[in-house]
Amino acid sequence: MNTPLFNALKQKEKKLAVIGLGYVGLPIALEFARQFRVIGFDISAERVAMLKQGEDPSRELPPSAFDQADITFTADPNELKQASFFVVAVPTPVDDYKVPDLKPLQRASEAIGRVLKPGDYVVYESTVYPGCTEDDCIPILEQQSGLRLGEDFKVGYSPERINPGDKQRTLPDILKIVSGSDAEALREITAVYESIIRAGVYEAPTIKIAEAAKVIENVQRDLNISLMNELAIIFDKMGIDTQEVLKAAGTKWNFLPFTPGLVGGHCIGIDPYYLLYKARQLGYDPQVIHSGRRINDGMPAYIATKLVQMLLQRGKNPRQTKVLVMGLTFKEDVADIRNSKVADLVRELMKFAINVHLVDPHASPNEVAQEYRMTLMDTPSTHYDAVIVAVGHTNYRTLDSTYFKSLMNGSPILLDLKGLYVVEKESGIDYWRL
Repeated sequence: MNTPLFNALKQKEKKLAVIGLGYVGLPIALEFARQFRVIGFDISAERVAMLKQGEDPSRELPPSAFDQADITFTADPNELKQASFFVVAVPTPVDDYKVPDLKPLQRASEAIGRVLKPGDYVVYESTVYPGCTEDDCIPILEQQSGLRLGEDFKVGYSPERINPGDKQRTLPDILKIVSGSDAEALREITAVYESIIRAGVYEAPTIKIAEAAKVIENVQRDLNISLMNELAIIFDKMGIDTQEVLKAAGTKWNFLPFTPGLVGGHCIGIDPYYLLYKARQLGYDPQVIHSGRRINDGMPAYIATKLVQMLLQRGKNPRQTKVLVMGLTFKEDVADIRNSKVADLVRELMKFAINVHLVDPHASPNEVAQEYRMTLMDTPSTHYDAVIVAVGHTNYRTLDSTYFKSLMNGSPILLDLKGLYVVEKESGIDYWRL
């Protein structure tokens, strides 16, 4: 598709900028940098310094990913003046009260607004509630620039679909939704993204539809996992192995393969709160979405209570026990610790005055200390009363009963939150799994 701005970018007469170089922004910036001249901007000077050395702070991309990339990394917002097409990929978290925190998005919009020129394009990738781009971001762009949407600049929304840790479905292989503020914007934005997405793009009719599509992708997953968690609680009270139930039910052709577990991270554990917030603004309280969030948010406390019950059944005072928790990142084989529900589990265990040790080969000890004020050990100790395997890292999957027994005291307890192991009664380990 030949369009004026796309052609100028392709011929490297104009530049594209990516704002926010985390697990979403960096892969996008590097893919674009194989086609266009790119400015990679991040407010963290430390992150930018690492990127200039060809090192991904998120530890998702190898050094080779930086090869042949026509990109300049910077923490100086004045550098953004050189760009004509802006892609915003900043975090959209929630605060302590589960209310959307739009400050990163607002600050990015302010920075772009200060350098916005007639003819420029701004595309948001950050997950938001429907209407956020038009109601919250565009007014900032107009106020800061003195320009007007449609007359002077164009806007679009293209929700990110990066799957951290997935080495098979990388950015170019995942179908991309695109949308624009008008038909011309949609054509330009489609052309730009089609140049890097092998799987193709899907043109949503409006920006709000694209925003809504993104947020419900994760709401749907959240609700399905919450159902599995509720079933796991019910079956546990009945003395039934949930994993065996799911294996049997899974023989039906249309049974969906969801499993119980801790639901953290920056997608499933966060995005539903954006839709909840918007719905309540409109005077509607979503019962199903809220119920799913409540169940999933309550799982750390449920698991901690389960362990305490098992300790008490063995005549152990929780205050005098030592427990190892293996895994802290929000999913297997990634370094990302944001919104880790394992951290919530550790806090719940500490409420019972349990001495908790924490290990994770993928997490950064400095980040863990800064984010959660917890100490990450290099290697496990011994004489634990219980071990909790909380994350299904690849190097945890090959462990066996002999290994776990070597870590624990008499009457050892193993809680397997990912259903990774088969532990026979003859092993002497009291084994429980979600």
